[in-house]
Amino acid sequence: MNKVMLIGNVGLEPEVRYIDRGVATATLRLATTERGYTLPNGTRVPDRTDWHTVVLWRRLAEVVEQYVHKGDKLYIEGRLRYVTVDDPQGRRQYRTEIWADNMEMLTPKRREETKEGGQETMREGNGQ
Repeated sequence: MNKVMLIGNVGLEPEVRYIDRGVATATLRLATTERGYTLPNGTRVPDRTDWHTVVLWRRLAEVVEQYVHKGDKLYIEGRLRYVTVDDPQGRRQYRTEIWADNMEMLTPKRREETKEGGQETMREGNGQ
């Protein structure tokens, strides 16, 4: 089983592109933070923030293009993908991405976006 569930904040404005036959794809950076704590001996363990690259396809990408902005809180459900790319200098680079199958927008809607209120949930049909 390959399943990832994240709740975090969007760190930059999402990048949305349209590829073959008008298929939308969105990439965003999501920050997740584990809160710090204090050990019984008094040692303080600081917060730890991790940055994740999330890739969304088709309808999910279109929703991201319209409604998701830097600072928004999202719930992302998907799977890990490992990507290998050669940079312009010919060096091989490795990336880990989360390919989203489900997204929930957890940030309250802005006034101009509010229609019926509540939480928005989006699911991608075939996961691509």
